[in-house]
Amino acid sequence: MKVNGHEIPTQAVEYELNRLIRFYVQHGMTEEQVRAQLPLLKKRAEEQAVGTALLFEEAAALDLPVTDEEVEESVRRMAEEAGGPAKLRALLEKQGQNLQQLRNEIRRGKKVDKLVAKVTADVPEPTDDEAEAFFEAHRAEFGKEAQVRAQHILVTPKSQSPDDKLAALAKIRAIRERVAAGSDFATEAAAHSDCPSGKQAGGSLGWFSHGMMVKEFDEAAFALPVGGLSDIIETQFGFHVILKNDEQKESVPDFLEARERVMDLLRHDRRGKALADHVAELREKATIEP
Repeated sequence: MKVNGHEIPTQAVEYELNRLIRFYVQHGMTEEQVRAQLPLLKKRAEEQAVGTALLFEEAAALDLPVTDEEVEESVRRMAEEAGGPAKLRALLEKQGQNLQQLRNEIRRGKKVDKLVAKVTADVPEPTDDEAEAFFEAHRAEFGKEAQVRAQHILVTPKSQSPDDKLAALAKIRAIRERVAAGSDFATEAAAHSDCPSGKQAGGSLGWFSHGMMVKEFDEAAFALPVGGLSDIIETQFGFHVILKNDEQKESVPDFLEARERVMDLLRHDRRGKALADHVAELREKATIEP
């Protein structure tokens, strides 16, 4: 894509996409909801990358002063996050940059921040009534899905022949008996599991919600008590033993618990609309090539 003859890097679109995903995850959207919305989010990321390019262009042409103190404060914060000025310089060198180039980029970014603040200055704050009405219409989106954190050991038969299935079943049964007798689950997973998670993470699958695993595995994992060891579970992948590490029950907050998240979302949407209207005006005057 090109805007007024200047190409938009792929990284700019990826940055906008990651920013959108982070925002919605922080405000309660689940991983499954993010996946379902991914095509829409990608399109929005492309549009925002174009809008960002237009805003940078406009900000550069306007008198929006940024002081040296503002720039240096950002450099100081970045140095702290990097582990000190020397580490920041080393990081910049790896990226083919130096401190002066970083200062220039910071100044450009702050000019855009000032432009955005100017464009959105008159956007009204949402009221409590508006926030509560929005919450009631989207209550489920502010809840947390039930989740499980678990480890597993998988033994996959060499083939679907009765003999190979019996051999795999005997192997997983012996593993389960050792674990039940006190053998360390992670050690057994690293030594015997046919799932990559065995050697990589002691069989850990991390947190997962309903529908992320195959049906038989899903039902067994959610039915176990925390700390419980499953019976042998057969799935399309073979035979499993599951150790449930932790769980998070489904929860739906009331409005007071979710109020700040709702207000942030409404502010974001309103300011986003004001900014989108401004960018739309810029787009009408711009040359945009796919």
